[in-house]
Amino acid sequence: MADENFDLIVIGAGPGGYVAAIRAAQLGFTVAIVEKRSTLGGVCLNEGCIPSKALLESSEQFAKVNNELVEHGIEILNATLNLDKMMARKEGIVSKLTGGISGLMKKNKISVFSGQAVLAGKADERQKVTVGDQQLAAKSVLLATGSDAIELPHLKFDGETVISARDALSLSEVPRRLLVVGGGVIGLEMGSVWSRLGSEVTVVEMLPQLLPLSDPQLAQMLQRSLKKQGLTIHLKTKLEKIENTADGIIATLSTEKGEQQLTCDKVLVATGRRAQTTGLGLENVDLKTNQQGQLDVDENYQTAAPGIYAIGDLIDGPMLAHKASEEGVVFAERLAGQKSAVNYGAIPSVTYTWPEVASVGRSEAGLKRDDIPYKAGKFFFSASGRALASGSSEGFVKVLAAPETGRILGIHIVGPHASELIAEATTVLSFGGSIHDLAVTCHAHPTLAEAIKEAALAVNGEAIHA
Repeated sequence: MADENFDLIVIGAGPGGYVAAIRAAQLGFTVAIVEKRSTLGGVCLNEGCIPSKALLESSEQFAKVNNELVEHGIEILNATLNLDKMMARKEGIVSKLTGGISGLMKKNKISVFSGQAVLAGKADERQKVTVGDQQLAAKSVLLATGSDAIELPHLKFDGETVISARDALSLSEVPRRLLVVGGGVIGLEMGSVWSRLGSEVTVVEMLPQLLPLSDPQLAQMLQRSLKKQGLTIHLKTKLEKIENTADGIIATLSTEKGEQQLTCDKVLVATGRRAQTTGLGLENVDLKTNQQGQLDVDENYQTAAPGIYAIGDLIDGPMLAHKASEEGVVFAERLAGQKSAVNYGAIPSVTYTWPEVASVGRSEAGLKRDDIPYKAGKFFFSASGRALASGSSEGFVKVLAAPETGRILGIHIVGPHASELIAEATTVLSFGGSIHDLAVTCHAHPTLAEAIKEAALAVNGEAIHA
């Protein structure tokens, strides 16, 4: 069978892969994209970012009806949960967005192939890729296959009692007692969903704080809020083993106070993700993963195998959809000879609990570790008119800046709609802005964004409303 020839073959149709394919097509390359799932969009659209946010929003509305609207003078009696309808709404959103990606492929004349792509080596200066009984060839191949949930040796996923985040997004009923192993982003978001819907949720985290990579002050405030919402949280705790009994799952925990046991109905393991390279045929092109299970790349995202590139979760850096998308654009533009670059110092991170947590730039711990001088300014949402009016005034904004120049080094937010507020912070940081730039920018009143301006002013003790 003759090869189908392209300028570029993209393996993986997630936020990194499909964005790279579109940008490459815009730049004049002939592009093929290969996806082993039946739908495009990768983990993010199918079983990660989008369905989780749909359930977070739905569960938040349910919690508001039951717990918060009374404060506003709105009394609703006997609100009930229709989980099937909630799940159907989630699936509808996923279907619409994945269908939209298919439409973008057609619009940009990108050839789509379904199945497991396998690197088959190089011949005639072109990389060969097989997809089932189909043979493709291209001068360049981009690997963008994303990552999988880490499965612990003593907690194998079975989809019933020990579940992954993907399973947790599709439960047919609310578990009475849910144990979440891992106090990171995924564990806290999924724990929040099922807690709001009525589950007794316990979170265990081996490290001394939730969201281990976040600012400790943000993590502490979030922990207090989650406890008030009904979640039980155990830090410095490890799940040693589980035993299935007639009364439920008996989980044995190792804590600072010794061994403890608790009973639950499901165990959600959310201890991180690892790069997905299985079945790609890396050995056929003499490619090996590094100690982290990822691929090393140069500034053009080229691996050790000429003509084969990698982005997203397959390479170093935070495993974030928007990071992969930025790399996809830059990869395509560099392939076209442009000098694009990703600003890795200005990639925001967000946890979609309530309150939300968002950060961009340097942390206090990192600045201290590197002996970089800084000053900090903080403004609490409890002094924000908009936050008080909305009934969501937990949290604060923290701005870190260089003492001499006022240049912003990092901005950290825990509070209402932090996921949206972080965009302004990222923009200012990306352009090398200072606390003065924020101070002289007129912010509409009353808005939550005013808290960013006040925190910037607070760096030099000039906040008006603090």
